[in-house]
Amino acid sequence: MGSASVVGVLALQGDVVEHLRAFTQLDVQAVAVKTRAELDAVDALVVPGGESTTVIRLLDRFELAEPLRARVKEGMPFWGTCMGLILAAADVAGLEQKTLGLIDVTVRRNAFGRQFASAEVPLVIPALGEQPFPAIFIRAPWIERAGPGVEVLATYGGHGVFVRQRNVMGTAFHPELTSDPRVHAYFMRMLSERANVAA
Repeated sequence: MGSASVVGVLALQGDVVEHLRAFTQLDVQAVAVKTRAELDAVDALVVPGGESTTVIRLLDRFELAEPLRARVKEGMPFWGTCMGLILAAADVAGLEQKTLGLIDVTVRRNAFGRQFASAEVPLVIPALGEQPFPAIFIRAPWIERAGPGVEVLATYGGHGVFVRQRNVMGTAFHPELTSDPRVHAYFMRMLSERANVAA
């Protein structure tokens, strides 16, 4: 694919190495992000899976939450996978949980069941082409409400699992755990769109 842009992967928890590897396979420069300086140096950010209440506390502790919000409001592409989607959501159903409020959706944690209920399913995602995507769900959330500005790119079990609102996207599943690069490539197209607008 080739790109002069640098994608950051938040390296506080989750499948950091797997995301870095996926971008590297697309010939995209990707780096781990743990500090404000590292955040300032990237053109886009991915937040991988993990435990959402822990990560929001760590973002506050490392003084990353507000700079991250500011960068996204300025147009930086953001992608949250599983926990990252929860972190990006406007709110969490049934819980008083702090989020970053980056995308106008309500999510429900562990909606598809706990670890034993994890599964890989062939997910139809028209934006990625006709071939179903091998979506891996692990203690996954689902989207209970999507605001009018949110595009639902895929559903599973009657609920949204892949959404986008302008420069923010979220997946309830884990594309980084597959060998299929299409979701990572879609994110890079978002970054290219931003670069073209800024040019």
